[in-house]
Amino acid sequence: MSASTHRQEGNHEEAAPRATPPSGPIAALGATAIEFLRAGLELYSVFVRALYYVFRGRREKGALVKQMFEIGNRSVFFVSITMGFIGMILVYQSGLQLRRVIPDFTMLGATYLELLVRDLGPSIASLILATRVGAGIAAEIGSMVVTEQVDALRMCAADPIDFLVVPRFLASLVMTTMLIVWASTVAFFAGAATAYFAYDLSFQTFFNVSLIDAGDVITGMSKCIAYGAAIPIVSGYCGLSTFGGSEGVGWATTRAVVNSSLAIIILNFFISGAAFLIF
Repeated sequence: MSASTHRQEGNHEEAAPRATPPSGPIAALGATAIEFLRAGLELYSVFVRALYYVFRGRREKGALVKQMFEIGNRSVFFVSITMGFIGMILVYQSGLQLRRVIPDFTMLGATYLELLVRDLGPSIASLILATRVGAGIAAEIGSMVVTEQVDALRMCAADPIDFLVVPRFLASLVMTTMLIVWASTVAFFAGAATAYFAYDLSFQTFFNVSLIDAGDVITGMSKCIAYGAAIPIVSGYCGLSTFGGSEGVGWATTRAVVNSSLAIIILNFFISGAAFLIF
């Protein structure tokens, strides 16, 4: 045995034992923060690549129309029924609180319409859409990942972002905006009917647009576009990061709903803050 071999064995014997990873609440908090940052960077990468392929990508014939039907037409009934009941609840509860302070309902419709246009309509309708549209996108793309269809796309030199995320992204921008406008209209008329039957408030008094201005409309439309972009991007990222078979698809669906809802709330905070400073 050579002298160098003896030195190598000696070095192995003298090597310090491998350090164990730190544990405890601070280490767990740090690991969670690093994981959150990594996920945020990957999500940002999906968003930037989707924007790039919107202008430079290839279009499969009929894919956009199919996704618009899946996102828009199949959600109309669910969104209309839910927003109708929410509109009735909001007006009824607002009337009860108003009766305790000043029993004057003349501005109930105007105040409700302003809140509906500026915040409640886009936010509540988008949260409803996140449960149906976001879960559907993540489940569909996640199933393609676990069945290796996404790998087949990559072998054909096709980017999954271009073929799977971009059609849903464009369809969601259009159909989410249209659905929010429709759902807000349903919620307003449902609220008007509630005010008429519960508080004997005439439709002419309830249909008051005196508090609506350009800032309210711009803020509401900005939220529609932002939410319409966030839901397919977040859900597409969750679907593409699926692993672990059918159980992984279930987790990806859950993460898509949770993360899309969280993105809507965060975007609502920043857009509302910017609108408060601008208008």
